[in-house]
Amino acid sequence: MKHARSAARFAAAFAFVMASAMSAQAAAGQQAFAVCAACHGARGEGNAATGAPAIAGQQLAYLQRQLGNFRTGLRGTHKNDTYGAQMRAGALAVLQDEKAIAAVAAYVAALPATSIKPAVKFDARNGNNLYQGKCGACHGVKAEGNAALFAPRLAGLDAAYIERQFNNFRHGVRGAQPQDKYGRQMALMAATLTTERELVDVIGYIHANGVAVKP
Repeated sequence: MKHARSAARFAAAFAFVMASAMSAQAAAGQQAFAVCAACHGARGEGNAATGAPAIAGQQLAYLQRQLGNFRTGLRGTHKNDTYGAQMRAGALAVLQDEKAIAAVAAYVAALPATSIKPAVKFDARNGNNLYQGKCGACHGVKAEGNAALFAPRLAGLDAAYIERQFNNFRHGVRGAQPQDKYGRQMALMAATLTTERELVDVIGYIHANGVAVKP
């Protein structure tokens, strides 16, 4: 009985310490995100006018990886990546270390995910066939993402951002550096969509059928 009481007290103390640590991380993440909100929106809903994507509810690991990539120069250093350069400048100014990256990523990942309605006409059948044949195996049938395959959620991202990043992968602006393992995988896949019409249909499918839920 004595050992049971000791174990219970230890468990309670451990839970308190962990809750306090998580609370401190959330507070730090929220404070740092105040700077990010100027572009990404107060709820992480994104702003197409500023080129800032919706990030609320995105995978924690993906957010951490991309923030780290901006800090190390795997993203945002190509001469043709204007928006990426802006993001990298912000990351360097706000995210001083891995602890800060983890805090912001955790805060953003916990925000309610966004959703977007189709804004343009598209060929639903072609979009479905192309998406399921080329994208769905990694990004999920409903574009919900797959953390196990390191593929982010696409549902909830605006059309301009998806198109820009797709073309960045296709033209070597993103995913060309040897250290960017997952970026290089995406760059290979980007080469399989050969026309802008195909890309429009895929984006239309994502917006019409995507499920913006936390993966």
